[in-house]
Amino acid sequence: MTDWRVLLTRPAEESMALAASLSDAGIFSSSLPLLDIEPLPVTPEQQAVFQDLGRYCAVIVVSKPAARLALKQLTQRWPTLPWFSVGAATAQVLTDHAIHVHYPQTGDDSEALLELPALREAIACPDAHVLILRGEGGRELLAERLRERGASVDYLELYRRFLPTYDAGVLVQRIQLERLNGLVVSSGQGFLHLQTLAGTDWPRVAQLPLFVPSPRVAEMARAAGAEKVVDCRGASAAALLTALREQPVPVL
Repeated sequence: MTDWRVLLTRPAEESMALAASLSDAGIFSSSLPLLDIEPLPVTPEQQAVFQDLGRYCAVIVVSKPAARLALKQLTQRWPTLPWFSVGAATAQVLTDHAIHVHYPQTGDDSEALLELPALREAIACPDAHVLILRGEGGRELLAERLRERGASVDYLELYRRFLPTYDAGVLVQRIQLERLNGLVVSSGQGFLHLQTLAGTDWPRVAQLPLFVPSPRVAEMARAAGAEKVVDCRGASAAALLTALREQPVPVL
């Protein structure tokens, strides 16, 4: 048992799984989902891409929602080609359907993925063509770096993310009522939604330790005024648990 009492902000289903892992380790958590997922309509263009996956030398899946929605459109058989994911959790969704996936063992971010020897090898062929499966919008770093290495890149956007509707002041109320002493976000957009929901209360919220999945999100949070940012170097339950065990519980 520890004295950490943290707020989880992932989509509801993912927060439930994370809360169970934290509970097993004696850590109290409360869930306030700051990301909701809405699949985009399936279009003939989407279907055409999935029917012609063989034209790509690599497919990169950036999130669990992208993996789940892609699996719904894949037929019983698909071409044998290199699949990649940004992190272990996304890889597991695909692995559960017998797709072999390469992913970085250290860090759940684009930077770690770009260092994978398997990805470098996949795009070393002439006329390398890469498909990125993702949500609407998002970072361009991955595509930019791949293009710098000579690959052409296509995006296929499968869903959009949005901030659920909450009453004003709900974030600070939850923190106070449940005596929370830490916040957890799993992505850059999750952090932006945290800041949006905090509104004018952000200076107070920013005083709490904030656990983030990557150096990029850590940099965003610090630039926005978060006073104690902890980079978990991953979005998994194991990465969060390690960070929580290593950090002193604040005295509030």
